[in-house]
Amino acid sequence: MSLMELEIERQSNPVDMIEFVAANNDWSFERSGEDEIAMTVEGRWTDYHVSFSWMEEFEALHIACAFDIKVPDPRVNEVIKLLSCINGQVLMGHFDLWRQEDIVIFRQSLLLSGGAEPTNRQVEVLLSNALDTCEAYYQAFQFVVWSGLDANRAMEAVLFETVGEA
Repeated sequence: MSLMELEIERQSNPVDMIEFVAANNDWSFERSGEDEIAMTVEGRWTDYHVSFSWMEEFEALHIACAFDIKVPDPRVNEVIKLLSCINGQVLMGHFDLWRQEDIVIFRQSLLLSGGAEPTNRQVEVLLSNALDTCEAYYQAFQFVVWSGLDANRAMEAVLFETVGEA
């Protein structure tokens, strides 16, 4: 018998911890199934649609964070270039262009192999990282999709450092 064939009995569904954290933080959420929970979180630039899914076959808790920017066909190639630029800088998680809906999503997973249970802090950091990353790059997507900037100029516009005080 290989190690991969070992069955580990999990004490609870990891999505239960997401629900617990959401309830404790007074976040509105919808439990759409045993293995999925969704919520909308208000950001500085837009509202983010966040979905947590438990993926039993991978023993992974997956977060997907989407925002309302529809990518029109003429801008797809430039958005893909922007995704490549951004993903090269993001330490945890990555952005994808979800072609079914032509929207940009941020995705990340927390591996919970061997029956590990997520902690409150892990859930909060997973969500915080997703939202912080989306907030950091949201305007770059706006610049490419709505203003017609190329990926490099959009990145320069959002990553400039300010010096001094106004």
